[in-house]
Amino acid sequence: MHPMLIHPQFNPVALSLGPLSVHWYGISYLVAFVLFVLLARQRLSHPPYAALKAQGVWSVQDIDDVMSWGVLGVVLGGRVGYCLFYKPAYFAEHPLEVLYLWQGGMSFHGGMLGVILAMALWARLRARHWLQVTDFVAPCVPTGLAAGRVGNFINGELWGRAADVNLPWAMVFPQSGSLLPRHPSQIYQFLLEGLLLFGVLWWLARKPRPLGWVSGAFLVGYGALRFTAEYFREPDAHLGLLTMGLSMGQWLCVPMVLTGVALMLWSLRHGDQTT
Repeated sequence: MHPMLIHPQFNPVALSLGPLSVHWYGISYLVAFVLFVLLARQRLSHPPYAALKAQGVWSVQDIDDVMSWGVLGVVLGGRVGYCLFYKPAYFAEHPLEVLYLWQGGMSFHGGMLGVILAMALWARLRARHWLQVTDFVAPCVPTGLAAGRVGNFINGELWGRAADVNLPWAMVFPQSGSLLPRHPSQIYQFLLEGLLLFGVLWWLARKPRPLGWVSGAFLVGYGALRFTAEYFREPDAHLGLLTMGLSMGQWLCVPMVLTGVALMLWSLRHGDQTT
């Protein structure tokens, strides 16, 4: 039997300056935002955005605006989504605690819906097609998701299900309250929903695509990869596995994938419109 890996239990505080504490999770969010800006600047060189930039329709300033609206959508949508999807009964009895962001509890699927709404509002204010905006944003998102999973791993949260003791990278997460070897599911999600999704989506988005096609590809790609990763991630203790032995995360991915497929099919029927 190989030596068992044990989660290092990093100090969640990366740096302390007097009363100010900088957490690793906060750094992961900062890295996500920086990567988004850098990639979005490159995205402006992809067709058709390069032509739209030359016409003055898109600009570098738009990237800062989109990110600001996106951050708002992530925070509000992520928190509301968590309350509705994962603990609706509790927050129905304690509605003010929805605002207690410092207590943790965020949902990716809720954050995604929040971003979609934020992009729709921004597009309306700028008189642009909202799918043109989401097609621009989609390839720049996965690296931010990857950064978030690194933050999850450092914090020792969202650990995986029990793994075979002979699995070379099985890891004990003392935070789980047991010494069972587990899948480091945060790393799986970092590789799948982060790096792999980014590589595929960035490659696909470099060529002209029908309006909405890239957005649909993101929904399908993330939904399918997250659905797969959930088989290795420990379900939420208060929910467990639901109908058909699927987790809440997997069930939330089902409409995501179906919507993505429908959007890609719709975009192909309107092939004369490019993003």
